[in-house]
Formats: sequence, C-alpha cells, structure tokens
Amino acid sequence: MMASRKIKVQMISAVSGEPMLRRVKQEADPTPQYSSPEPQPLHPQPLHPRQMPMMQSPELDLEPKEEVKFCVSPGEATIVGNMSPEQQHCSSTTVAATSGARDDETPRRYCLVCGDTASGFHYGVASCEACKAFFKRTIQGNIEYTCPASNECEINKRRRKACQACRFKKCLKTGMLREGVRLDRVRGGRQKYRRAPDQPLPHQRPQLDDIKVLEVLSSYEPDMLTCSAPPAGVVDPTAKTLSILADLYDKELVSVIGWAKQIPGFTDLQLNDQMRLLQSTWAEMLSLMLAYRSMSGGGPLRLRFAVDLALDEQQARDIGAHDLFTQVAGVTKRLERASALREECYLLKALALANSEARIDEHAALRRFRDSILAALNDAVSALRPYNANAALQQLLLVLPALRHADVAVRRFWSGVHRDRRVTMNKLFIEMLEACLR
Repeated sequence: MMASRKIKVQMISAVSGEPMLRRVKQEADPTPQYSSPEPQPLHPQPLHPRQMPMMQSPELDLEPKEEVKFCVSPGEATIVGNMSPEQQHCSSTTVAATSGARDDETPRRYCLVCGDTASGFHYGVASCEACKAFFKRTIQGNIEYTCPASNECEINKRRRKACQACRFKKCLKTGMLREGVRLDRVRGGRQKYRRAPDQPLPHQRPQLDDIKVLEVLSSYEPDMLTCSAPPAGVVDPTAKTLSILADLYDKELVSVIGWAKQIPGFTDLQLNDQMRLLQSTWAEMLSLMLAYRSMSGGGPLRLRFAVDLALDEQQARDIGAHDLFTQVAGVTKRLERASALREECYLLKALALANSEARIDEHAALRRFRDSILAALNDAVSALRPYNANAALQQLLLVLPALRHADVAVRRFWSGVHRDRRVTMNKLFIEMLEACLR
C-alpha cells in the first residue's frame, strides 16, 4: 500500500515538474481564507501551457495583479500604471498633460529678429516663420536692398516689412548663417525633372554681347558735336554763346530723331505716337547725355555742350541759364552717385523715351516697348555689376525723376529765349519746343 502511494506521488511530481516535497507540503497546508476576495478581471490574460499547474486546489482564489501598461514617449520608455484606454497610445505631449503640465506653462521662444513667436531654430537662430522665409528668399535670390533712411530702422513684428534692408541686416546681426541656406532647392520640394543641357542655368548672368537693344544703341549713338561759327554780325558775347547753343540743340534734335528710329520696337508704334514720344521727351534725352558728358569725377562741374564748349555755373548765370545749369547738374550728381557707365546711360536714354506720359493711341505697343528697354537695362546692369546689380539698378532709376526737373528747366529757358527773340532759332527746334504735350 505504501509502495503504490509512493509511486503515485512520484508520477504526479514528474508530470507537474515540481519538487516532491513542495507538492506534499502544498497538500498538507490548510486552504487559505479571504475575508473579501477581489473580483476576477473580465478578460484575464491566458496563461501559457507551460505555466498552468496540473493540480490546484479548487478552493484557492488568487488575487488578480494590477494591470501594468506601457506608455512610450520619444527618447525614453515610461511605465504608467492604471491608465485608461485613451492613454495607452500617448506622446510626450500627452504625458505632460497627464502629469498636470499646461500649455501656458511651457516656456516660449521669441524671434530674435522681429520679436514674434519663434517656430524653432532656423539657420542657427530662434526665429519665426516669416523671418525664416525672408532670410531664405534673400539668400537664394541674391537680393540686395537699399534703406531709404539711415540704415537704422526699427524692426519689430508690426514694422518688419517696412525696411527690407534693415531687416536683413538684423538677421545677420542676430547670427543667421548664409551658409545654412541651400541654393539648390526649388519651390515645391525636390526637382522632379532634368534640365536640358543647352538651357542656361538660372544663376547664369547675361553677357553684354547678348543684349541686342544695347548693341543697336551703342552703334547709333551720335558723337559729341563741335561748335559752328556764330552768325555774322553778332558781336555781343552773350548773344554769340546763345546762338551757338541754339545751333547745338537743333543738331542734337535731328540726331536723336534718327537714333530713336533704330531702337527695336519704336517703329512698331504708329507714326503719330512716335512723334508724340519724341516731342514730350527730347529735353530729357538731351539733358541726360549732357549730364553724362559732364561727369567730372570730383572736379569743378562744367556742362560740356560740345567738344569745344563747356560752361561753368557763373557763365551759365551770365546768359540767364542758371536754372538749366542747376537742374542738369543735379542729374550729373545722380549719375556720379550711381557710378553710371556708358552702356547704362544709353539704355536710360531709351527708357526716358519709352517712359513718356504723352497721350498716345497704342498703349499696349508702348508697354511692350518700355518692358523691352527695362529688361535690357536689368540685364546690362547684371552683366556690368555682378556683385551689386540690384542696388546699382535702383540708383540708376532714381535718375529719371531728376530728368523731369531738367526737362522743365530746359523748356522754360529756351521758350524765354524764343519769346524775347534774343537769337535766331531753327524751325525744327521751335516746333519741338512748342509741342508741349505734358
């Protein structure tokens, strides 16, 4: 009897995998009693077959363990107990909210350029999206700005668009890195196509030889004139000077009319429109070339009307042309400030012709003509000044308002000379003088 019972215990122990003494002790111990047993979970986790005991007292109620679930935040694994199903898949923001942190307690960064709320670190500096995009656009486009004031404009959230030059200056001052902007990026993500080999690259600068309008203007630009002898019988020095000047202006009018007809696009206009443009801008064009010839490079200013005739301020005052001298001298100073080159002045002269406010019939044709001159001027400045093209173009365009003032002074002076019959003037000069269409 004892032998059979011993064999039975060994068989049970072998099947359950537990030591015999532990199994015998479990059978000998009394069944534990619980005053208030905890309820079983609705869906208990199944046990692995290897973990299921073959023999277990039916009276034994095991207390369920507390569920432990894992909440993983970026960078670390966090164990959070007793979490709701909504919290089982959480981010670092959710964890912060669960722990009691609020958004308004999170420290904010501000844009070092304008003071707006920063969206992150861009090009090495905490900045907002607006200043980030402005800096990127400036570097990728190689844009150069000019401050209209004293280069000390206040840049803040409200006034950051008021001065681009001072805004870019502050971007650099705060530490934004030019090297951080990729120059090979295109709008809309990565480039999806391959550029044909024969197409010019976007950053390739134009060459002067490729600007057809400039080639024509350079070929047909009249040479500086030489004075003719004054009319016989004129003895007074002032009358002699006025007679010579009137003859020079008349000859220049003839040459500028022939010059304008060579410009591509000018003859596409109706003949009446061509004459209106010339009648309204001849004084601007002649004053521009007079100012260009008079650039002294720092010496005393003298207006060079011809190879053998130049007048200083006092000589101009003696013949009653002091206002004319002052306004043309203002144009000269503008050209000197812009360091204007010969090719740029040729194109500015054509732009003055195309920028007329005369009453014409074909506005679309005039717009195309003006746009072609502007494009040629932009290309020429880019070719001549590869490092500061934008600033130079702005300075050159500021010459146009000064030409308008010179136009008024020239017309007023010669109208007074003709009205007072101080000298004899040719018919073409008088017709152009009297055709005031402004």
